[in-house]
Amino acid sequence: MIAIVVLTYNRLHLLRQCVENVLLRASDLATTIIVWNNASTDGTTEYLASLDHPRIQVVNHDANIGQSGYARAYSGTTEPYLLELDDDIIDAPQDWDRTMLEAYRALPQVGFLQARLLDDGFSRGSDLFYRIDKDRYELRDVPGTEFKIWQGGAVGGMCTITDRELNDKVGGFTENSNFVFFYEDQEYVEAIRKLGYETAVLDNIEVFHADGPHYSEVVPEKYVYWDHRDRIKQRKDTVKRILLAIPFVAPLNARHGWFQPPEPGSE
Repeated sequence: MIAIVVLTYNRLHLLRQCVENVLLRASDLATTIIVWNNASTDGTTEYLASLDHPRIQVVNHDANIGQSGYARAYSGTTEPYLLELDDDIIDAPQDWDRTMLEAYRALPQVGFLQARLLDDGFSRGSDLFYRIDKDRYELRDVPGTEFKIWQGGAVGGMCTITDRELNDKVGGFTENSNFVFFYEDQEYVEAIRKLGYETAVLDNIEVFHADGPHYSEVVPEKYVYWDHRDRIKQRKDTVKRILLAIPFVAPLNARHGWFQPPEPGSE
């Protein structure tokens, strides 16, 4: 019914908790659980070899291909529902995946449903949800169910469910030959929104996302991608400022919404 994929790279201290406190608490609906090891060198390979669980499949890849591992791992599964899980999700309630599936099936307009993150005071994801972008989210009831969802703000792939039919429609999760780290979840969200699907955060499930430098060292591959992304944004903002300096462009852009103006002070 559900195929869960976890990507991991040199974070054994977190992966161990993810396995013991999250994967082993998955319901029997999780018929395939794949842990994709991106050529870790910190003992992860040996730890995964010690696991004895009938549903956990281990793939030890010979190179770190980062987020591209999702596309490759899911290509070998057949379940109708796909669940992305970061290796730094280190705690979840029993049968958490069952609750996520039941909520997802009750929300036909939602194509990417994320579990709500614990407010731990350190992770970037929880900081965005509870403080930085707090005003963007709106809590809504799901009619006829006990579920509540947050919508309006960002949704990520740290603990998130979608379905294979929709995934196939948009060509699956992307691979990137230029970068090890990239935001495959953001690319997926953009693709499904073009088809009219929404995203949401499920309020009924809370998971612990041990994200950021407080919990583990930030790998160089992330800085490479972030620098690239920031350079592109700076170039786009420069072009936008040139356009907005033309007298008639600003009022027309405000009316038609051609592009989002640069943020003040971002020069």
